[in-house]
Amino acid sequence: MRAVIQRVTHASVTIQSNRKAEIGRGFLILLGIEQSDNQEDIEWLTRKIIGLRVFDDEAGIMNKNILETDGDIIVVSQFTLMASYKKGNRPSWIRAAGHEVAIPLYNTFVKQLSETLGKPIGTGEFGADMKVELLNDGPVTICMDTKNKE
Repeated sequence: MRAVIQRVTHASVTIQSNRKAEIGRGFLILLGIEQSDNQEDIEWLTRKIIGLRVFDDEAGIMNKNILETDGDIIVVSQFTLMASYKKGNRPSWIRAAGHEVAIPLYNTFVKQLSETLGKPIGTGEFGADMKVELLNDGPVTICMDTKNKE
């Protein structure tokens, strides 16, 4: 799994002019899933995201995690994060998981993240043409890949 985690002051996902999800301060997470991903990847990524200390404490130092700031999260599936671009100029998404693998893993990730956060998580819609708006705060953007844990 690959995730792009952006600290935001607000974010939203709109599908066909309908607002699907909207949050204030928190994380907008773009999530790419590949064929070999599994429950272990979900658990590791959830733990890392929830524990990520990128919110300011009282001294203005990035020292608090999302639980300590009562932040919100939106997770948007994004198979293009799995792009292979080494040959030519047209990206290949051969590593991206097909729907039969990706949808259950995406849903499990959202459920586990929601349970760990202790509140609902906003989502996009798997496979939909989504318009994602955000105001990146900082900017703070962290990339994580469960295949690079060490």
